[in-house]
Amino acid sequence: MAWGILVVAGLFEIGWAIGLKYTDGLTRPWPTVWTALSMLISVVLLGIAMKDLPVGTAYAVWTGIGAVGTVVLGILLFGDPATAGRLSCIGLILAGIVGLRLVS
Repeated sequence: MAWGILVVAGLFEIGWAIGLKYTDGLTRPWPTVWTALSMLISVVLLGIAMKDLPVGTAYAVWTGIGAVGTVVLGILLFGDPATAGRLSCIGLILAGIVGLRLVS
């Protein structure tokens, strides 16, 4: 159950990271509200997951999910570069997430 909560927390982290782009420097009210709400939900769910998971594992997986998802959406939504080196590094982060799951 803790891993499922952690994954959802990571998805909300992606939501607030991408949401920051839409806030236009926190000047647009509704995107700012949704971004702040995503931040709050993400951190609360991370805290809940940490009740049963080691803090280092939970935090690394949470930030990893956020990083991977944000890069992917940055490529798809904003035309961020999708170079081989960049995608390889994201693959390493994904491998780390899977590895932490396997050893936990």
